[in-house]
Amino acid sequence: MEKTDLKKIVSVSGEHGLFRYLAHGKAGMIVEALEGGKRTTLGAHARVSALGDISIFTLEEELPLKEVFRKMAAELANGEAPSQKSDPAAIRAFFDTGVPVYDGNRFYVSLRKTVLEWYNCLRQFASLDFEDDEEEAK
Repeated sequence: MEKTDLKKIVSVSGEHGLFRYLAHGKAGMIVEALEGGKRTTLGAHARVSALGDISIFTLEEELPLKEVFRKMAAELANGEAPSQKSDPAAIRAFFDTGVPVYDGNRFYVSLRKTVLEWYNCLRQFASLDFEDDEEEAK
């Protein structure tokens, strides 16, 4: 399985799941759903965030999402993360052990649930083996 480039994996506000960026077209951005592979054109006003541009707040600095996913994979031995529908206390306990440096005051439960959902989606439909910055620059 090929490595995942998080700069090409996007989240779209109001849409379920993650998408792979394919190209820009006349009508907007062309993406493909990781789950199911359905291609969609997103209009110019769609709120899109590349996972490679997202970081979480920690007690020292911001931690790129790629590193959060790596810590989660190490904690879970590349297994499935708890469901985003789990009890908030269980989610907090997971992040307390998996990513203990996170800032609990700024990394809200709703964002933790989203990170769990993204991790499980990548694990199932892409790869948790990420391209490194040197590879992305090529």
